[in-house]
Parts: sequence; structure tokens; C-alpha cells
Amino acid sequence: MTAVQSPGKTPSEILSDVWTSAGGDAAALDAVTLTGEEPQLPSSFRVAAAAQTSVAAAGLAAAEIWKLRTGESQGVAVDMRHAVVECRSERYLRVDGEPPPPAWDAIAGIYKTGDQRFVRLHTNFPHHRAAVCKVLDCKGERGDVQAALMQWDAEAFETAAYVAGGVVAMMRSYDEWSASPHAKPLAALPLIAIEKIGEAAPKPWPKGDRPLAGIRVLDLSRVIAGPVAGRTLAAHGADVMLVSGPELPDIPWLSIDNGRVKLSSFVELKSEQGQSTLRDLLTHADIFSQGYRPRALAALGFAPEDAAKLNPGIVYVTLSAYGHAGPWADRRGFDSLVQTTTGFNHAEGQAAGVDGPKELPAQMLDHATGYFMAFGAMMAKARQSREGGSWHVRVSLAQTGRWLWNLGRVTDGFKTEDLKDECVKPFVEELASGFGPLRSVKPSAVLSKTPAFWARPSMPLGSHLPQWPARG
Repeated sequence: MTAVQSPGKTPSEILSDVWTSAGGDAAALDAVTLTGEEPQLPSSFRVAAAAQTSVAAAGLAAAEIWKLRTGESQGVAVDMRHAVVECRSERYLRVDGEPPPPAWDAIAGIYKTGDQRFVRLHTNFPHHRAAVCKVLDCKGERGDVQAALMQWDAEAFETAAYVAGGVVAMMRSYDEWSASPHAKPLAALPLIAIEKIGEAAPKPWPKGDRPLAGIRVLDLSRVIAGPVAGRTLAAHGADVMLVSGPELPDIPWLSIDNGRVKLSSFVELKSEQGQSTLRDLLTHADIFSQGYRPRALAALGFAPEDAAKLNPGIVYVTLSAYGHAGPWADRRGFDSLVQTTTGFNHAEGQAAGVDGPKELPAQMLDHATGYFMAFGAMMAKARQSREGGSWHVRVSLAQTGRWLWNLGRVTDGFKTEDLKDECVKPFVEELASGFGPLRSVKPSAVLSKTPAFWARPSMPLGSHLPQWPARG
């Protein structure tokens, strides 16, 4: 029999903590119904509770915005298993009946180093792969990479690879991570930071029959967390425009899965014309959500303060890997690397009896952070409508990881079987798209009066002109 170890708060209590810490009215929690039991996946961590409560927070924020706009209350229901499936949506996507291709580049993954430690390489983007091969001075083959890494100590390689533009992680135990110079300032940050960064009059809500109808969201993000945030806002009625560039690498399967409901435009941000286009889009936006490397957009004139001057009343959402305080604030990172760095892979390996790292059974830092981004954006937008001002919302994969760790552990969690296909079928639907028929996961937050749904099909990147549709 599996059981949750200390601290062991219930999902309802976890949701209450998240909701009230972001300024939500505790009375609103009465509208939420959470069903299902832990565990749902083989893990020593409470990934199912994390999925359910992060999804529910975003769903409740949408319901509260609807109440703010219309005075009408509604119920919010989230089934735990459905939320878990949605937090692995990329696994269940089918395009014209075909499953996803292999998720990882040939040299991505786990290696041993000369000091008998483990490192993880993330090489799905060509420039990250090239950086690793340059530092190791080897061919891009697994055997060559492993042989070269035996000449390195793990931490020295981690540092050198980052300096060269790569993204890698040395596996640390939780105690090692907690004692690091970066973990200490990170521990002082809230899960979701919502800060006023400028003065502005309250913006009236546009007309519409959905919580975020008429709300314009610029989505400058890739991979999972940021795109999930945009997908979530769009599912509640927002006009979300994904802005990418024709030269930027992407992971096509994730772009399809997370591109549902979005407009998709190419803007060359390194050119004056592209920057002018983005400024025009930003001037008429309500939410600016971005997951670029820290300070990358600031160098182009699109820092939060710049956005607030250009468009007073904007809600600016920033995603980072390791948070905005401490020596690693500028480090690039992905879910798998943050899991490795902060102790999850070490702890899962020990719990499963594995000699080396073991991943969580979902990209839970990514998905939960995506829902927290959407939640924070909606909470800030609600405050803007009441109080005015421009607002900055900040989240990070590492902060979400710290939250997940503090939810407690699951005794004998690896005795739980993974979800079988028949368990997933109730939560998928068929949709048309610009790629062919999609079989994809439905939204797991069920709102009783304004159900979430995909109003636009997923389309190839750059399918739309960089201009907003008319409101209403």
C-alpha cells in the first residue's frame, strides 16, 4: 500500500496554499472539486498532486476572471488522472494516427565522467549539440562523447559547457544542491512572484462570452513550459500569438501539441523591422509571456520596464530555469537538466534502486510551471483590472521543483504501474489541424459555465501575419 510521507498535505490544501499566496480570495476555493487519488504514476514524488493542483489553480483563476467580468460564479472540477495525462500531453499526441518520433537527439542523455559522477546533456538544438562537441573536442557520437567525458571532472565540464553556450547538468543530491550558493537565494523567492512595475489606469474588459475573450497574449517561448502557459490562456478564450523566427530551432512535435489555439507568426527580432513589428504587437497586447534566456530580450529593448513604458497596464510574464536571484540566475536550462541539478534524478534513482539518475515520469517541472505562468498572468490581469498598474510575473523551473519537493514523498511509489492506453482514452479528442488529424488531450480543468476548448487549429510555425485580429 502506497502512502504519502510528511508533510502530506491534501491536494485541496496544496491548492489553497498556491491560491492564497498569489492573492486569491480563500472563499473562491469552495467552487473547486478535486477528484482522484495518489499515486497515478511510478515515482517517489507527488507528481499527480502537482499536476492536479497546478491545473486547478489556472482553472480557478479563469473562473474568477469570469466572475469579475460578469458577476457569475461557476464550478471548477479537475480529475487527478486527467491532469496527469494532460501533463504528459506530448506523449499522447498522434498526427494522422502516427505516434511521436524519438524525443531526444542521439547524444543527449546521461554519461559518466572521470571522477565517477554523472552528467546529463541536452542536445536537441543544434547549437547546444555543437557547444558540447566543441568543449569535448570530439565527434557527435555517443562513444566518442563518453570517452571524452572520462577526461573531465563533472563540475568542471558543466561549467565549461555553459560558458561555451551548451546546456548540461551534473547530477547532485538534494543535500548538495541545498548547500550550493544558488539554492540559498532561490529558497527566499516565492513560488510565483507578482510585482507592480509601473503606474497605469485599470483597463476595461473587452466584450466576450469566455473568461479571456478579447485578451491578447504575445507568446515568445519554445519547448514546453512557456508554450503550455500560452495554450492554457488560449483555451479560456485569449487570442494568443506565438512569435518565433524562421531561423530558430524548435522541436516540431511540441510545437504541434502546444500550438493548439494559437496564431503563429515569424518575426526576425534581430532586425530593426522585426523589432518595430514586435513593438507594435506589444503596444496592443494585454499579456507578454516570454521564456528567452535571461536578459536576451532586454538587450533588444523588451525588458519588463520597457514594455510597461510602451504599453502601460501590460502584464509581463518571465520564465527562467533557475530563478531571478543567485549566481545561476542567467543560466539556460530545461526541465530534465533542472531535475538533474536539484536532486530529483538522484532521489528517484535511489528510490527505484537504480545506479545513477532516474527521471520523473513526466516533465512535471515544465508542465506545472506552464500552468503557474498562466495562473500568475491571470491573477495579475485581474489585479490590473481592479487596481491599475503594470505587472511583472516571474516563475522558474527550479522554484517549481522546490515546491514539488516540499509536497513530500510517496512510500513505495514505484509499485505503481504506469498508465495504460485504456486509462488515457477518456481524455483525448480528435481535432483537425494544419498537420492533418490530431488525437490530443482535452483540457483537464472543467469549468461548469465557460468550458475550456481549442477554438483554433494547430498550424505550422509562421502561418499567420504578425497582426492582431479585431476584438469582439
